[in-house]
Amino acid sequence: MAVVVAVDAGTTGVRAVAVDGDGGVAGWAYRELAQHYPRPGWVEHDPDEIWAAVRATLHELNEALAGAGGAVAAIGVTNQRETVVAWDRRTGRPLHNAVVWQDRRTAAVCDGLREAGHLPLVRRTTGLVLDPYFSATKMAWLLGDGGVEVSADLALGTVDSWVIWNLTGGAYVTDPSNASRTLLYDIGARRWSEELGDLFGVPLRHLPEVRPSAGRLGTTSTGVPVSGVAGDQQAALFAQACLSPGMTKATYGTGTFVLMNVGATCPEPVDGLLTSVAWELGDASVAYALEGAVFATGAAVQWLRDGLGIIDTAADVQALAASVPDSGGVVVVPAFAGLGSPWWDAGARGAVVGLTKGTGRAQLARAVLESIAFQTRDVTDAMASAAGRPVAELRVDGGAAADDLLLQLVADQCGVAVARPCVTETTALGAAFLAGLAEGVWASLDEVAGAWSHQRTFEPAARRVAADARQAAWHRAVARSRNWVE
Repeated sequence: MAVVVAVDAGTTGVRAVAVDGDGGVAGWAYRELAQHYPRPGWVEHDPDEIWAAVRATLHELNEALAGAGGAVAAIGVTNQRETVVAWDRRTGRPLHNAVVWQDRRTAAVCDGLREAGHLPLVRRTTGLVLDPYFSATKMAWLLGDGGVEVSADLALGTVDSWVIWNLTGGAYVTDPSNASRTLLYDIGARRWSEELGDLFGVPLRHLPEVRPSAGRLGTTSTGVPVSGVAGDQQAALFAQACLSPGMTKATYGTGTFVLMNVGATCPEPVDGLLTSVAWELGDASVAYALEGAVFATGAAVQWLRDGLGIIDTAADVQALAASVPDSGGVVVVPAFAGLGSPWWDAGARGAVVGLTKGTGRAQLARAVLESIAFQTRDVTDAMASAAGRPVAELRVDGGAAADDLLLQLVADQCGVAVARPCVTETTALGAAFLAGLAEGVWASLDEVAGAWSHQRTFEPAARRVAADARQAAWHRAVARSRNWVE
């Protein structure tokens, strides 16, 4: 049996997943990644640890597949997107820790560029906003305060480029879905922008070649083709079979990422939302996506566990939150590192409002789950307005998609059906589909769409007037959290 293996190099760990021809998971292996916090607001990873985890998971998975008589037809790669790795292409050694997408060290630089009037150029060219979330200011910091010297062998890439370079023994490539998250890529022309390279002080000659998301990029030392690559959220959109304009998915992980397929024409920038390339296939066909990025969702549940100690495991939050009928008027704004879509306020900070003497652990837990639903609605409302059509169905995935209460809260707030697929690890599945499409495991997009199936659908049950009142309270709390740090 031939399978396609996906390497999912995420924020908290690396997973290798084997996907069979029916789109089912035939095996997987996982290694956790250490998070490094050298200063408040700074987040780093060790690139060598990322690559070691890739090697270890692939070895473990290959051993299991060999024992079962399986063969690997292709490898696809998906990754945490905006995280930056600098390395020496001659020695293969990292030149600094990776600067992670959550890192806020360049917030002042982004503020300065915005005040200098550069935001319209950035919005028009990249579909993004000036925020330390994205890669360009991280690259500039590495080349400045980070002490990375510019040399002929310097590589500045996102995690996909680092992993593929190691997997193939030297292919230095990325794809448009990842390139479009750097603030250096012209998403309309689909090429690196010299103007933005000059603006941010990043020499484009040290960036990887941009290749299609589905197509052979190189081979491993054992001859297995590496043939698919996409940023994790675009990979999830592909795996959720959101292949037609208007189809929308939400991935619930460390953050929440809502993406809507908006078709082959690059749209004008939309306030509060991002525009990225969703994927480019080997036949040069392209799809764009509107995206809303919420920074802290799973991270908010982790705060309940690690910061407050009111749950023992993340999975405990559902039962605790379900033990009360509502949050008792408590609203939690988990702006631990600012607010993402649609606010884009790097100066916001977390807030808990509405506390009374009757507030307990259960109310706080429910308020955290409600905050995820409120933020999802903020984004889907903005997308519906921008696209000129309502979201008809929301397909969900990621670890928190296993939480029935959360998905019901999302359905109630958004007023749409929420569909949970049979396979919720969709970031890996999307990378596998892209690689398998390139190598003929799946013959067409219709075959990819046919591999998607749903496990359960959650229909809206709350009265709209009640849902709207809760959302209004949420917006009052958000207003109190904003611009807290000047």
